[in-house]
Amino acid sequence: MTLVLRLVVPFLLVTVLSGCASPLYYAQAISGQLEILAKRRPIEEVLSDPATPAQTRDQLKLVRRLRDFAIQELALPDNQSYRRYADLDRPFAVWDVFAAPELSLESKKWCFIVAGCVPYRGYFARDKAEQFAANLKQKGYDVYVGGVPAYSTLGWFSDPLLNTFIHRPEAELAGLLFHELAHQKIYVSDDSAFNESFATVVELEGVKRWFQQSGNAKEAEAYRQKIQRREEFTALVLKHRAHLKEIYASTLIDAEKRMAKARVFEELRNDYAKLKTIWNGYSAFDNWFNQDLNNAHLAAIGLYSQYVAAFQTLLAQHGGDLAAFYREVERLAQLPPDERAVVLQTRM
Repeated sequence: MTLVLRLVVPFLLVTVLSGCASPLYYAQAISGQLEILAKRRPIEEVLSDPATPAQTRDQLKLVRRLRDFAIQELALPDNQSYRRYADLDRPFAVWDVFAAPELSLESKKWCFIVAGCVPYRGYFARDKAEQFAANLKQKGYDVYVGGVPAYSTLGWFSDPLLNTFIHRPEAELAGLLFHELAHQKIYVSDDSAFNESFATVVELEGVKRWFQQSGNAKEAEAYRQKIQRREEFTALVLKHRAHLKEIYASTLIDAEKRMAKARVFEELRNDYAKLKTIWNGYSAFDNWFNQDLNNAHLAAIGLYSQYVAAFQTLLAQHGGDLAAFYREVERLAQLPPDERAVVLQTRM
């Protein structure tokens, strides 16, 4: 048995025995993770390979600088993550399946020994994700399948760079790396809103500091505009989600709720069209809207930003000192979930 197998199999065996998913699900997880680990190559090896495209070579050199910056300036983990590269020959690393009841916004959750309970289930093959989603749909759930370019193993393994995100613009690539490394820094089981909001603040702060150092004003402005539009998109969806929540909690009969639900999603589409006009045709969210929208699509919206304002306030209170900020976040992570939520809400 190779070293990789000796490390992976015991961990995943414990996961199979301890989680709530089926052995078949974990079998694909083992296979998918092993594939990624097997395809990793040291950055230096890829750079010295004559077959490596020039664009990929440039991006890998950029990542080396970003990785050093993450350690030296952001106090993020100094480990082997993102020091190797793997070409998976597919557009996404995994496909996540989201589900929610037809007349409820309460997302279905799945529990795992490391990640805790999360509102999605990931598959390394799209057909497997689609098959699982189809089964949930037959049971009456609203479902949504979304491709994910990167994910964190939370430090259990050395996460590699992937072809699924390596060619992103500088700002997006930096943000993604800082975000995923933040998950390795601090992660709380069963609290996705806490984890994603914290990592998002590290991402935003990290990218800001990166461009302050590099002096690339054009990239910095493009990134600032992209984040602003992401916030406007999120606010738009959350507004209509709040309307749906009122409808589902009302005394309307189910048939009336279904009709009202359809109207809300139509209004959401119309409002997005107006927003695009303000954005001069910016179309980054078109793929999301080009689907048959349902409750499951709303599962992850707002998850990354729920406590962003609270964490940004916390960072400001420590004068931008990331080490002090991390200590306070770790203290919050030790609180009971309800108490932690109250503390964060009071800082927003």
